[in-house]
Amino acid sequence: MFIILFVQTINAEVKLPSIVSSNMVLQRNTTIMLWGWADVDEKIAINTSWLSKPISIQAGKDGNWRVAVKTTNSKEPQTITINDETSNITLENILFGEVWLCSGQSNMHMPIKGNNGQPIFGSVMATACSNNSNLRFFTVDNVGSKTPLKDVEKYTGWQQASPKIVSNFSAVAYFFGQQLQEILDCPVGMIHSSWGASSVQAWISNEVLSSLQPVNLDNENITKQTQKIPTVLFNAMIYPLIPYSIKGVLWYQGEANRKEPENYKKLFPAMVKDWRSRWGIGDFPFYYVQIAPFPYGNNNAFQTVDNSAFIRETQLQCLDLIPNSGITITMDIGDKYSIHPPKKKQVADRLLFNALNKTYGYETIDCNSPVYNSLEEENGGILLKFKNAEMGLYSCENLSGFEIAGEDKVFYQAKAKIKNGKDVFVISDKVLNPVAVRYAWRNWVMGTLFGTNLLPVSSFRTDEWGDATKIEN
Repeated sequence: MFIILFVQTINAEVKLPSIVSSNMVLQRNTTIMLWGWADVDEKIAINTSWLSKPISIQAGKDGNWRVAVKTTNSKEPQTITINDETSNITLENILFGEVWLCSGQSNMHMPIKGNNGQPIFGSVMATACSNNSNLRFFTVDNVGSKTPLKDVEKYTGWQQASPKIVSNFSAVAYFFGQQLQEILDCPVGMIHSSWGASSVQAWISNEVLSSLQPVNLDNENITKQTQKIPTVLFNAMIYPLIPYSIKGVLWYQGEANRKEPENYKKLFPAMVKDWRSRWGIGDFPFYYVQIAPFPYGNNNAFQTVDNSAFIRETQLQCLDLIPNSGITITMDIGDKYSIHPPKKKQVADRLLFNALNKTYGYETIDCNSPVYNSLEEENGGILLKFKNAEMGLYSCENLSGFEIAGEDKVFYQAKAKIKNGKDVFVISDKVLNPVAVRYAWRNWVMGTLFGTNLLPVSSFRTDEWGDATKIEN
C-alpha cells in the first residue's frame, strides 16, 4: 500500500518544462503560454504577481495542461505560484522583456571565449563588462531524437549574464542580446539551440520534411553524426521549446548544405514556415546570416556546387521566399584560414540592425545591403544598377572580384568602378560584346563593394547559365 500511495503522489505532481522556471524572461506585453503535465483531470491553481485574479485550469485526459497568460511591460521582477493537491511550485525573479531564439550550426554555437586556435575579436572586454541582471540565457545542449520530445533532455537553465556565464555562451547571441538590452532599456532573454555542422534537414519536422524528400529513421544510429540526420534536432532541440513565446529567431547555418543550393531554397523556407505554424504566433521575425567566404579547399570552382557562391545566392533569394525576414551579408568579414571567422560582433551588429529597423521601428537604422537589380549595355561594357542604394555605393579601395562574359558564356576578369555614385560600370578588353557579369563568384573572396551604410554587397550574377566557364587573366 505504501508503494502504491508513493507512486500516486509522484504521478500527481505538477511538472513544468525546463524552460519555464525561475529567472526566465517572458515576452513582454503580450499573451504567453504556460504549460506542463499533471495527473489526469488534476485541478491546478496559478497565481501571478501581476494579475489580480488567480487562474484555474484542469489537466486533460492525457495529463497535459496549457493556459494563456497576459504579460505586461513592467520592469519589476515577478513571481508565479502553481498549486494542486500535492504540488506547491514557486517561480521567482521572472522578468518581462524581449525573447529571441538563436539556432543554426557552428558559427552560431561558437562561444565568446572562442574555440581552440580560433578567437572571437573583442571577447575579453565583452566578458569583463558582461554583468547584467537584465540579460539572461537559456541553452539547449546537443541531443537528437527520432521522435518529438515533450521536454529538452539536456540544458543549462536560465542564468543572468556574468563573466563566468557569458564565456561559454554563443558569441553572436550574446552580442545581439547585450546591445538590444541596452538600446531598448528592457530585459532580454536569449535562447540558444544550435549544433555545429548541422544540416537544415535536421531542424525540420518529419511531417514537413517528408513532403519534400523521403525520411526513414528506422535503422538510423542517431549517436553518430547526429546533427546531419533528418528531423532529429527539431525533435529534441526545437519542438520541446514550443510554445514558449518568442519575439523572433536568429539563424546562422548553411555551410552543411552548401553543395545543394537548389534543395536549400526549398528546405529553408519550409523550415521557417513550419516553425512559425507550430508556434502559432504569426510570422515572427526571422533574421539569418549568409555564410561567409571560405576556400573550402578549391577556390577555382566556378560553375559547380563546389562553389559556395551558389548557396550565398540562394540565401539571398530566400529573402523573397520568407515573409518578415532579413539577411546579414558577411562578404567582408570572412577568414581565409578559418571557417569560424572571429568577427562575430559584426555579424551580431548586422542582425541587430535588421531587428531594430524591421521589428522595433527604428526607421533610421539602415539594415539593408545594396542588391543587384538590373543592367544596361554601355560603351562596350555593362552598367549595373542596384536596389537599397539610395545613398549610393562605396568602396574603400579599387573594386575587384568582377568578371564579364559575352554570349559565349566565357567569363574574364574585368575592371569595375563606381559611376554616378550609385551604379557600377564593368568592362574588359577581352569581351567586346558583353552580356553578363558576376561578382565575388568564388569560395574565397573579400568583398570590395558596399553601400554607404558600409554593409557589403552579396555575391551575385546577372545570368542563370548552368554551363558558364571562366578564363584566368
